[in-house]
Amino acid sequence: MQVVLNNISKEKAETVKKALEPDNVDFPEGLSLYVENVDNKLVFNFESKKNMKQLIGTVDEVIEHVQVALKVIE
Repeated sequence: MQVVLNNISKEKAETVKKALEPDNVDFPEGLSLYVENVDNKLVFNFESKKNMKQLIGTVDEVIEHVQVALKVIE
């Protein structure tokens, strides 16, 4: 599953990536997240080897953290 934030500056994208790094350490087993900057986009690549419900919950949680990070840096 891929989630993309469009029209984000490289500086904001890097700040959001750094804010999410601690969360990636304790990621649930069977799930992975890779975040990359592509042009003016921040791309979140989620992969699940388990159930869809867990994936959706994790995506929701990551998006909440992204919203908080963006509010803090505004």
